[in-house]
Amino acid sequence: MKEVIDKGNIPQHIAVIMDGNGRWAQKKGAMRIFGHRNAIAAVRDAIEGAAELGVKFITLYAFSTENWSRPKEEVDALMEILVQAITDEVPTMMENNIRLATIGDTDSLPGKCKEHLNLGKAKTNANTGMTVVLALSYSGRWEITQAVKEIVKKVVSGEIQEKDINQEAIASHLNTADFPDPELLIRTSGEIRISNFMLWQLAYTELYFTEVLWPDFRKKHLHEAILAYQKRERRFGKTGAQIKPSE
Repeated sequence: MKEVIDKGNIPQHIAVIMDGNGRWAQKKGAMRIFGHRNAIAAVRDAIEGAAELGVKFITLYAFSTENWSRPKEEVDALMEILVQAITDEVPTMMENNIRLATIGDTDSLPGKCKEHLNLGKAKTNANTGMTVVLALSYSGRWEITQAVKEIVKKVVSGEIQEKDINQEAIASHLNTADFPDPELLIRTSGEIRISNFMLWQLAYTELYFTEVLWPDFRKKHLHEAILAYQKRERRFGKTGAQIKPSE
């Protein structure tokens, strides 16, 4: 499948909603956290597969602001898994010239998580290959609210005026200001919704939903998603004739 992918039409930025860990574990008669632990292989495969194809950014929805309401033991275990994953994967990221970045309210994370995240980001900051963006304690509504607050502060202080507020100004105040909008969103587990993820950035993103539960996700599934993306006509509000005018 990889051989038939058009290397000249690879999404620059792929976003992923990694869903289905709990259901995967339950199907095996195990606790939900068993699914989270077994999700690391899928993360590794998705990152490696994207890098092999020349993807520049991959954003992984790892923990939403709403996830804080889950049982404490599950949240605590997720934080421990995050710390261990960063510790284990940063050396590989260094070997492969991959940079680690984050979006979300990372100040709300436990101290140990913040420490390892900041260390991983610092170590990989000079890498120039693909950027892996972890969305942690993140939601689209939270992000937009934060952007509005920052813009209001600047208006009140006189730094900017109302006439200066446009789409570009709003985008520049989002967590993703340094990244392009995703061209492709992949969601696993068969759920057909975006769950408060990158609400601004997904305006013209191609959405791909698969029944595969996240712990089972592998490179072949990434290739399937990219092939589906390449079969679509991206018009951005224009007509098909405008995108492909007759000669």
